[in-house]
Amino acid sequence: MMEGIWLGVCCLSGWLILPTCPLHQYYFIKEPLTWNEAQTYCRQKYTDLATMENADDLNQLQRLLSSSGHNSGVWFGLYSKINWKWSDGFTGSGAEYRDWGTNEPHFQMDHFCVYKYTTWSSYNCDSELKFSCYTGTPDNHQLVPVTKAMNWSNAQKHCRENYVDLATVTNANQDQQVGKLVPYMGFIWIGLFRDPELYWSDGSSFSWSNFDHFKTTISSNTVLCGLTSLQKSMIWRLWYCEERKPFVCQLTVRRQVVKLRIDLGDSSVDLNDAAVKAEILEKASVQTAPRDVRNIQSRSQDEGKRAFK
Repeated sequence: MMEGIWLGVCCLSGWLILPTCPLHQYYFIKEPLTWNEAQTYCRQKYTDLATMENADDLNQLQRLLSSSGHNSGVWFGLYSKINWKWSDGFTGSGAEYRDWGTNEPHFQMDHFCVYKYTTWSSYNCDSELKFSCYTGTPDNHQLVPVTKAMNWSNAQKHCRENYVDLATVTNANQDQQVGKLVPYMGFIWIGLFRDPELYWSDGSSFSWSNFDHFKTTISSNTVLCGLTSLQKSMIWRLWYCEERKPFVCQLTVRRQVVKLRIDLGDSSVDLNDAAVKAEILEKASVQTAPRDVRNIQSRSQDEGKRAFK
């Protein structure tokens, strides 16, 4: 069964001063699908999976889910590519070597850099740790311990200016050599990192987020997908895209400017009065609503079910 709930308003501007017009109209789809299946459905029936660019969008989607009575996780349009790289750009034999610890690596905002302790862990790149540079080549190199703690970017800069780069680790023997530094240095930055690579399904630029400190184990996944819920106060998480969840589509609305010429029989009428504005908007909304919005509003639930089948 495929159920859709519509939430949106008609926005006018011109001679009247009105609230900000939402650019996205959201539709809750109850049928659980994988993230990719949900994306395909939304692109066929609406515009795309839901994008949230500010707190107003988040609040609008929250009201929609509240009206639907659905509290658990729903897909929306955010996703992240998982692509670990070495600081020196090494891609040869051994570049895929890893010594991850239990539940590592994980996704958490800003945890895009890697340190060595007993095993490897992803960590906040702004944290200041000691680190290991190298001289020579990635295949045949000598480690250079640096005992002054720096964040990952500054550690990278220091290694590049004074040696070759942060340590590249391509096999168990090299990993053991870094491990020998741990007893007197503690946590040690190495050269492995990944870019944030956060994207919206509709191609919007990523500039606002609502993540918490929840960790998602990445394992062998190369992509994680956006999940939110009323139960978790609309906090965003990245989750496993192949799980089946309900989802939220969006219809992207173009702003519409409408100028109204009003003949007043009574000169005492105040156009700034809230009740007068509301009456004018009510009379104008049907004529000014975008055609595609009116068409979607007129769909019955039965039609939506048949379209999904």
